[in-house]
Amino acid sequence: MAKFDVLDINGKKVDTVELSDAVFGITPNEKVMHAAVVNFLANQRQGTHSTLTRSEVSGGGRKPWRQKGTGRARQGSIRSPQWTHGGIALGPKPRDYSYSLNKKVKRLAICSALSAKASEGKLVIVDNFAIADYSTKAVVKMLSNLGVSGKTLMVQAVADKKVVKSAGNIPGVQTTLATTMNAYDTINAGTLVVNLEAAKKLEEVFA
Repeated sequence: MAKFDVLDINGKKVDTVELSDAVFGITPNEKVMHAAVVNFLANQRQGTHSTLTRSEVSGGGRKPWRQKGTGRARQGSIRSPQWTHGGIALGPKPRDYSYSLNKKVKRLAICSALSAKASEGKLVIVDNFAIADYSTKAVVKMLSNLGVSGKTLMVQAVADKKVVKSAGNIPGVQTTLATTMNAYDTINAGTLVVNLEAAKKLEEVFA
């Protein structure tokens, strides 16, 4: 079992907690992490790109000149791909880029990402994200007290609207739930700030 210090929102150590090595202490599998990131990014693609083929471009219904006797190359339409303003040959059309990964692969990717953050000292366990009111300043102060800056992912067990909306105004700071975490957000974040309840939930879900 890996041991982690538990801090309060003022950055002071209040306790220690033991978390499962199966989630926070494995050897990160870089190949699986890469596969999870590529899968996530592919699933975000809208696939709405589209170009017009020669049959979809307006005009070109008449043969521009006769087949023989002009000294020029034969042409059947001014909307052929080789013409300016002609159709596009073999261009992109709307398609679905999404695909799914095996559940075990997804789970291994998240555990690898969490373990990598833990081994790098980029995992901060907080006893509670307790802020009295909707206040971006309060979240900024809390992160400052914890010594956290840059890209940050705040993980909760249950969504607290005050924390979500207050953190939403801070560039580079995202919030998520332990049950909906994905490998991409975990890897993309510089530091994970996880409340104690969420850490237990991650242990329960992925161990």
